[in-house]
Amino acid sequence: MSWLWAIIVGLVLGLIAKAIIPGRQQIPLWLTTILGMIGAVLGNWIAAGLGIDETRGIDWGRHILQLIGAVVMVGVGDALYAMARGNRRRA
Repeated sequence: MSWLWAIIVGLVLGLIAKAIIPGRQQIPLWLTTILGMIGAVLGNWIAAGLGIDETRGIDWGRHILQLIGAVVMVGVGDALYAMARGNRRRA
């Protein structure tokens, strides 16, 4: 069941990250989901380092760090995907 939640959270965070990043991203949905999952794990790791991973109630700090991680991962992943495919972006 935890894998299912990881995929759902990765998909949701990846799509939110794509909506936040300006411009059009060229990465496919499956890569967006994977990068969202990696961003969520990265955000959890940073939250644990800051000591805000386990709080009472809703862990807003952890969720914000997960979203920031997803935005970074989707942004970097999109740039690498475009570079690997040889697509140039318009400035």
